[in-house]
Parts: sequence; structure tokens; C-alpha cells
Amino acid sequence: MNAPYATASPIRDAKGKRPHFYELPGLDQAMSMILVLASEFAALRERMDTLEHILKANGIDASAAIEAYQPTTEVLTERERWRQAFLARLYYLARKDAADAARGDTEARYRDTIATIAKG
Repeated sequence: MNAPYATASPIRDAKGKRPHFYELPGLDQAMSMILVLASEFAALRERMDTLEHILKANGIDASAAIEAYQPTTEVLTERERWRQAFLARLYYLARKDAADAARGDTEARYRDTIATIAKG
């Protein structure tokens, strides 16, 4: 099964510093994670609603079927692939901040680079 989140391409990061909106360290990161979760939840809720309507129209008791369902190894593998892609999106900013810190990207270095470019 090829899912839209199953990708072989490497994760690419936006270059440069992000604007910060909150004074507390990590709050921008937390808000980003919350927004990712909210968008995932909204998409999931819409799909579930669609599925429930389709099943009801076809006389299927989805609740009982879900309780009795035993996922195959292939299904469990696909779920884990999705979970890892989801966590990568959820922790994107934390991972990017860690990578920036490892490279020594700081606000001062950023400003020095801008000043150097401005001087020509």
C-alpha cells in the first residue's frame, strides 16, 4: 500500500532562523507541535466521519467490526511507518533547533552574516 506519507526523499529543513512569537523558550515549538496535532486530528476526524457514513449506508456495524479486527503484520508495519512520519513532522522544530545548535547557528552569527552581506 503506498500511502501519501510514505516517502523515500530526505527531510529538508528551511534555512535560516525562524521568527519567535513567544518569550518563553520552547513555546513556539510547543505551539507548532499543537498545530500539527490539530491538523492531523481534523483530517482524521473528517475521514472517520466519511467512513462512518459509508458503512452505515451499507448496513455495517463499524463499532463491532473495529473491536473484533486483528491487524496483519503488513498493517502493523504500515501503521508504524505512518507513526514515524507523524513523529518526524511533530518534532520537526525540535530536530531543526538541535541541528542548528550542532552547526553553531546562533542569532549573533545570523546577524553577522547579514551585516557582511550588506557591506558587500
